[in-house]
Amino acid sequence: MHKIREFCRRESILVITAVLTILSLFFVPPDRQYLAYIDFQVIGLLFCLMAVVAALQQENFFRNMAYKLSSYTDDCRKLSFILTLICFFSAMLITNDVALLTFVPLTITLFDDIKEEKLIFIIIMETAAANLGSLLTPIGNPQNLYLFSAFHFTLGQFLAVTLPLGAFCLVLIILVMWRFATPGQVTKNLRHNLQWQRWRLSLYACLFIICILSVLNVLPVWLCAVVVTLAIALADRKILVHVDYCLLLTFITFFIFVGNLSRLPVVSQFLQNVLAGREMLIAALTSQLISNVPAVMLLAPFTEDARHLLLGVNIGGMGTLVASLASLISYKLYSRRRQAKNGKYLLEFSAINFSFLAILLLFGFYFL
Repeated sequence: MHKIREFCRRESILVITAVLTILSLFFVPPDRQYLAYIDFQVIGLLFCLMAVVAALQQENFFRNMAYKLSSYTDDCRKLSFILTLICFFSAMLITNDVALLTFVPLTITLFDDIKEEKLIFIIIMETAAANLGSLLTPIGNPQNLYLFSAFHFTLGQFLAVTLPLGAFCLVLIILVMWRFATPGQVTKNLRHNLQWQRWRLSLYACLFIICILSVLNVLPVWLCAVVVTLAIALADRKILVHVDYCLLLTFITFFIFVGNLSRLPVVSQFLQNVLAGREMLIAALTSQLISNVPAVMLLAPFTEDARHLLLGVNIGGMGTLVASLASLISYKLYSRRRQAKNGKYLLEFSAINFSFLAILLLFGFYFL
């Protein structure tokens, strides 16, 4: 029973979507159209990207890069700048979740001796940077990958939407860090030169390139999935265990739930009316309650304005702790500290994130 409760707490989004999907079966009984609900291309791409990034993590690639960069200075302010910008730019390629899972523990180790308030600020800014940096590319987060596939964006079309917002976010992060990051000395206690095997690293880098080519529709997804699965299974099959299968299952259950909703005329008409001309605002507000990945899957079938929906769900990653599930990762990692000040963290997180949300919504309404 304890394990079931722990699973439900850890995978609350999956549990909720599964319950909603089961309830929807009573309104739309299973039939042949169910298979058409599921976007197997998105599921396949997500699996491939998660497997390859897990493999690169296994080889300590990201931690080694961070260690090398952090070796240039022991100044608290400079290091916090470096790590925040690493989170911003790395999230474009390895997703916001993976960026935070990689660099927040490193940050906690690096800044273990500084005041808790300073550490809290740095982790919150890293979280914001990862969430905002990930909006720039189709592979930065699951909602982008879904929209890129569902609305058949070209890379140029996608970047035309995200680059102006991403550039503004980068400037905003730099200004906040410049104003509020405090100086000080850092006592380093790091284990450098973590070992990796070059042949594996080269293999995983090639697999990552194959994933990118598949995202861009240069290679078919099925071929990418076969190559990635076989290559990783032969190199180190234990890596396949680290793929987030619950996220894949969440996507599948949500595909079915939203597919059933779209076949209910009353619900379909209501969502279309609510969204019409308000895609960015509704997407951002919906994300505050159910997070931006479920939000985009719920709203996408009922609008053709992919541009403002894309902007809305990414801006909506700011705000509440659940607006982006990546934010929960940072909070959980921080809360494990013996000296953690969870209440202080949540208050400061809310203040910074809601300020970002308001600024970005205003920027979106007036300039995008």
